[in-house]
Amino acid sequence: MSGTDADVIIIGGGPSGVAAGLELRRRGVEKIVLLEREAQLGGATRHCSHSPFGMREFGRVYFGASYGRRLEEEAQKHGVDVRTGHSVVGLGMDGSVEVATHRGVEAMTARRIMVTTGAREQPRAARLLPGDRPIGILTTGTLQAYVAFHGLMPFRRPLIVGSELVSLSAVLTCLTHGARPVAVVETRPHALARAPLSWFPGLVGIPFRKGVEILDILGSSRVEAVTLRCDARSETLACDGVLLTGVFTPESALFLQSPLGVDAGSAGPAVDQDGRLANPLYFAGGNVLRAVETGGWAFREGRAVGAAIAQDLESGSPAADHVSVSYEDPVKLVVPALVRRRDIRSAALRQFQLRFLRKARGTLSLTIDGRTVWHGRGRWLPERRILVPIPDSAQDARHIGFRFAEEP
Repeated sequence: MSGTDADVIIIGGGPSGVAAGLELRRRGVEKIVLLEREAQLGGATRHCSHSPFGMREFGRVYFGASYGRRLEEEAQKHGVDVRTGHSVVGLGMDGSVEVATHRGVEAMTARRIMVTTGAREQPRAARLLPGDRPIGILTTGTLQAYVAFHGLMPFRRPLIVGSELVSLSAVLTCLTHGARPVAVVETRPHALARAPLSWFPGLVGIPFRKGVEILDILGSSRVEAVTLRCDARSETLACDGVLLTGVFTPESALFLQSPLGVDAGSAGPAVDQDGRLANPLYFAGGNVLRAVETGGWAFREGRAVGAAIAQDLESGSPAADHVSVSYEDPVKLVVPALVRRRDIRSAALRQFQLRFLRKARGTLSLTIDGRTVWHGRGRWLPERRILVPIPDSAQDARHIGFRFAEEP
């Protein structure tokens, strides 16, 4: 192995990491080590006591926990060296990683390293919510872990904050485990999930309010009520918990603690059209690139980046220089944020993925070396996925940028 522990080390055992490992093995890469800090594979899907998962990957519908077990079975069946209880605590610029295990901190090396650590919801402290500090303020991930792993429902009448897809998952978890939310509230003037999914709370009789400001969380030992303001009026809703949903951020602490760094817009690593970082030994895929996509999306993305790594190992060619992709307000992020001189038609990521910071109306355009090669006009909503094909001409570009001409 030329002094290395593996051909490829994959950090993170969610859908993206497992899919990358399966694809690498399918393409003949021999030594794949997948490091997962938890005791089982599956990532956040293990917490989800609902479906659907797995239809496009495995041709059948799974609940979250079953989907995680299927990922684990597939990894074992295809010869991926899975090591659970292994937490990576440091990334070296030379293809080495520091790993904490029950034996202490160990060093491992590989020819290539892929990071698939996913994303997480912002907790209360990051949202700067006012009020008391009682028990009963949770994120969706924490709630679903209580339910899935301990059989506990920590409240019966929570207030749900947020309107992303995961907010609907939170509603389902509550309704199927003996809790009925008093309301779902969104601080923006519109829902973030698309209709008809955004209609779901109302269809099951749960009030859904938009443009709401949280003024106070009340409670001495546990949550007793929340004071809200909407349309210049304030009211206090009695409840026994606050469930904070969505507002995801990539789990990118490993990059922040290393010279690799993160992209300011996505808060995840900046990658090229193959999922490759500026440091050519490192790749990344799944929700660590940008928050947040579905498990199925992460699986397909991980598989595509795994194929790119296999091709890179086989070719042995040095990575070409890269061009950074620029963008302007109100665009929040662009992935990939780098483009290398390489055939776009065989790239892992064939489309730019964009998000907007705020609702805006106008024309979004892609320019390459000063020439507009794509444009779209309309109303753009925040946190909605926008896909723009990467043109073949991007591989030879000196400048790539997204511009926005806003209309009143």
